[in-house]
Order: sequence, then structure tokens, then C-alpha cells
Amino acid sequence: MKQLLLVFLGGGTGSLLRYLISKSFNGYFQHFFLGTFIVNIIGCLLIGLILGYSSKGNLIGENQLLLLATGFCGGFTTFSTFAFEKHSLLSSGELLHFVIYTGSSILLGLAAVAIGLWISKLL
Repeated sequence: MKQLLLVFLGGGTGSLLRYLISKSFNGYFQHFFLGTFIVNIIGCLLIGLILGYSSKGNLIGENQLLLLATGFCGGFTTFSTFAFEKHSLLSSGELLHFVIYTGSSILLGLAAVAIGLWISKLL
């Protein structure tokens, strides 16, 4: 139960911060979502720092990982997890899996949004 609460608290905090940053910066440019871009880059930096420190030994415990990486970064941006997973594939020399996973995630994600929008118009 404690783990669920940690993910919940981190996720809520990350989501709230993502909303505030996006609301503050997305209006600056007509065709570039600056707030979302900022959130995604900061999220990637944060998850890199968090997971990097956790791999150094006992610097970050399991509860802190749940709060910060799974909760906060997950609520702040799932792009950070997406980027970390791609980096892991590249680091392990899995270029084909990197290309397949990245391409299919982007293409199917865009297609799923389009299908969802299309279905919502029908209902």
C-alpha cells in the first residue's frame, strides 16, 4: 500500500507541475508547444539523473525510485520513460529493436489518437 501511495503522490505532483509549465509556455509560439517541449526535456534529464544515481548503489532506495521515477517522472511526462527505454536499446546495441519500437510507438500513437478522434465524432 505504501508503494501505491508513493506513486500516487509523485504522479500527482508531476502532473500538476506539467500542467502549470504547459499552461505558462505553450502560448508563446503558434506551431511549437514550448511548455510540452520543456517538460519533456526536463523529464528526460530528471529520469536520467534519478536512474543514474540509483545504479550507483544505495544512493536512491526503492521507495524513492517509486516516488521520483515512476511517480513524479511518470506524471510529469511519459516521454522521459520512452526516451530512457530508447537509450537502453541503443546502449545495448539493439538498433533493430530501437527502430521498430520507436517507429511503431510514434506511428501507432499518432494513429491511435486519430482513431480516437474519429470514433468520438461518430458517437
